[in-house]
Amino acid sequence: MKNEAVVTAAEMKRIEQAANEAGLLYIQMMENAGCAAWGELAARFPRPGRLLVVAGKGNNGGDGFVMARVAAKAGWQVCVWLAEGEPQTPDAVTNRDLLRALPVTVLGAETRLDPQGWDAAVDAVYGTGFHGALRPAGQAACALLNQSRAAGAFLLAVDLPSGLCADTGEAAEGAVQADLTVAFDSRKPVHTVPQAVPYCGKVLVADIGIPDACHQV
Repeated sequence: MKNEAVVTAAEMKRIEQAANEAGLLYIQMMENAGCAAWGELAARFPRPGRLLVVAGKGNNGGDGFVMARVAAKAGWQVCVWLAEGEPQTPDAVTNRDLLRALPVTVLGAETRLDPQGWDAAVDAVYGTGFHGALRPAGQAACALLNQSRAAGAFLLAVDLPSGLCADTGEAAEGAVQADLTVAFDSRKPVHTVPQAVPYCGKVLVADIGIPDACHQV
């Protein structure tokens, strides 16, 4: 955990592109991000429990799939709820496919899921590209996560809580309220503005292996 710079969503995209071109491939950044977030979550539990991962169809969902895989291998009982159906980005698809050989329950958004009984929940629905209002699928995903937290689950948000704009911290109605947000590589403006504090909870910055030189873009 090394970088305390604040970068916009567009700047973060350029940093990741520079890292990819320098040899740290996007899929390795996803692996590093998911493992880093999982490490923060696992450190809060002395023994395996029940984990709910709510995943979107983009790369934020891919980070969640990595977490689900590592959690299952660590002995957790894992359920992945696909908020908007199967993933659509190549690296997220790859990590979704890796779950097929593991004892991970994967459910579509049409499945009604009880928000009670989870020890931890992961918000991996929307990333830095989100802005505006939540679509119905996003509203349902955020509601499930918030209900799980209200029922006692520890809620971790991947990079930023779903329903928040990375650059302004503006929250859509129904946005996720997390206990912990693990920001990848750098803080985004959302992690620093007072209006977003109730949604982000505690914010930690995880090193995902991007070289310092890639930040000079």
